[in-house]
Amino acid sequence: QVRLVESGGGLVQAGGSLRLSCVGSGGTISIYTVGWWRHNPGKERDFVAGMRYTGDSPHYADSVKGRFTISRDNAKNTVYLQMEGLKPEDTAVYTCAADTDHRYRFSVGVAVEDYASWGQGTQVTVSP
Repeated sequence: QVRLVESGGGLVQAGGSLRLSCVGSGGTISIYTVGWWRHNPGKERDFVAGMRYTGDSPHYADSVKGRFTISRDNAKNTVYLQMEGLKPEDTAVYTCAADTDHRYRFSVGVAVEDYASWGQGTQVTVSP
């Protein structure tokens, strides 16, 4: 199964920005829908953003619309999440995922069950 490795997290002051990266290894992720999720201890994982394999039709959670941008560079087997205007409530472990059960799918799932491959996550902490 393809592995996903996130990077780019860190500590940032409110209003700042970060760009997260998710690199696939052991196989291509360019043919799959991908998504970004976030969670905090003791809470369920929340959908943040997703994009189908073509790199278009992005879907965002209402809480991040206008601030976060998902993109992908299939030549680099990489997915990005550009985060602008960060808020303390954005603090979480951010995890990327791929819908590796479906190749060339023209849809973006917003449920955990829609994604079969998950990374380990990268911590994003936003100070007030």
